[in-house]
Amino acid sequence: MFKHVALLVRKDGMSHEEFRDYWENNHSPLAKDIEGVVRYQTVYPTEPEHAEFDGLAELYFETLDDLHEALGSEGSRDYDPTREVAAKAREDVNNFLDVERRPRFIGEEKVWKDEVDGDTEGLYKHSAFLVRKDGMSHEEFRDYWENNHSPLAKDIEGVVRYQTVYPTDPENAEFDGVAELYFEDLDDLYEALGSEGSRDYDPTREVAAKAREDVNNFLAVEDRPRFIGQEKLWKNEIDDVDGY
Repeated sequence: MFKHVALLVRKDGMSHEEFRDYWENNHSPLAKDIEGVVRYQTVYPTEPEHAEFDGLAELYFETLDDLHEALGSEGSRDYDPTREVAAKAREDVNNFLDVERRPRFIGEEKVWKDEVDGDTEGLYKHSAFLVRKDGMSHEEFRDYWENNHSPLAKDIEGVVRYQTVYPTDPENAEFDGVAELYFEDLDDLYEALGSEGSRDYDPTREVAAKAREDVNNFLAVEDRPRFIGQEKLWKNEIDDVDGY
């Protein structure tokens, strides 16, 4: 399953409230029906005034060709889909997004832990857009992330679902990967990973503290955007793929 994550930044002159109203009532009803989309979900910031982005849009496709046709390929923001709904959605983003300031990521998802049977709607989610340390290759980064950090991170206190997303085209990807951690309680998320508006956090729970210390071994933390929000599911045609 291939996933496109768009980190949304609103147009100049538009408030977050105006952005969200347009996104929810105009764009999302269109985006969920883009040809090839089998799952569509949005993530709204828990603290918009402190969030690094105005929201996340996450679209899943069964084939990479369908994703590229609808949303473009990594390494390029210029795309002109030929399918009807995809073309309408592409035109519509100009009404509420600053496209040039909107990072995005295309990858394949791996689920490490799932205590909610794939039902993530309404859960609190921390998405970390990972940037490797200087002097480390992408391959070295991925090896450490998979074999050292993820086995630890999935057991952070309060985590009910943990998944990673690996880039389909690492050389052209904007990030080295995405780590997505779900919590049922926002206080548990803040204790484990810090609150919006601050990169300085010092968790007191055992595994969370070990994971916080370990990120320094492979991540450029200050270069790593992140987003804390609550998920809303708009469409799901996936029966049971990787925990969904």
